[in-house]
Amino acid sequence: MKKNLIAGNWKMYKTPEESVVFLRKLTEKVSNYRDREVLVCPAYTSLYPAATILKNTTIKIGAQNVYFEKEGAFTGEISPVMLKDIGVEYVICGHSERRKIFGETNEIVNKKMKILLEYQMIPILCVGEKIEERKSGRTFDVIRTQVENCLAGLEGQHQVVIAYEPVWAIGTGLTATPEQAEEVHLFIRKMIEDLYGQETEKAIRILYGGSVKPDNIDLLMRQKDIDGVLVGGASLSIESFVRIIEYR
Repeated sequence: MKKNLIAGNWKMYKTPEESVVFLRKLTEKVSNYRDREVLVCPAYTSLYPAATILKNTTIKIGAQNVYFEKEGAFTGEISPVMLKDIGVEYVICGHSERRKIFGETNEIVNKKMKILLEYQMIPILCVGEKIEERKSGRTFDVIRTQVENCLAGLEGQHQVVIAYEPVWAIGTGLTATPEQAEEVHLFIRKMIEDLYGQETEKAIRILYGGSVKPDNIDLLMRQKDIDGVLVGGASLSIESFVRIIEYR
């Protein structure tokens, strides 16, 4: 059975010590759910201690980024081999902050996804439109371009997780309504079916991200085509993250 995925993206927050304290508390509160999977994506410096804490639990560990080479003279980068070696199972690719601040293109994201699949890790592909693109009616065009280019030439598209994160709703306090989110998720689902077939469409999980909070999680998760959430700021608090994990 395809499980819903509740993922926390900690961004550039929490020292290794703070991460360990948080995860010890989280493991005490989170059960082994039959219908949902829990994932945390700490900063690089916290990955190893986090993976150690989570090793014998049901909570998965993910990274926020990766470089698309096995090794080499790439100062400041982290390879998929390094991530795999410490137990990382998921990696976020193409987050809007990396696209905007660090100039990542669909082509770069595509290279990252290819090497992650080569090393049996699951890419979480982030896609989403800016406010001016939504206002001008180009949401679907933007999403289509991102999905098609980032998935191009991959072997194993069915393993990919896609996270719809409208750029205008990230860190702004704005949130797409459940209906707006569902509309885009349904569009992505139909597009995946057209591109790769029904079997792949049924396997791929499509998450919503963008100011996910305890007070909107229940309505979001009641939408037919939303398979989970990618949570930013609300995943940094035990109380709010546990409430999101325990959506009903």
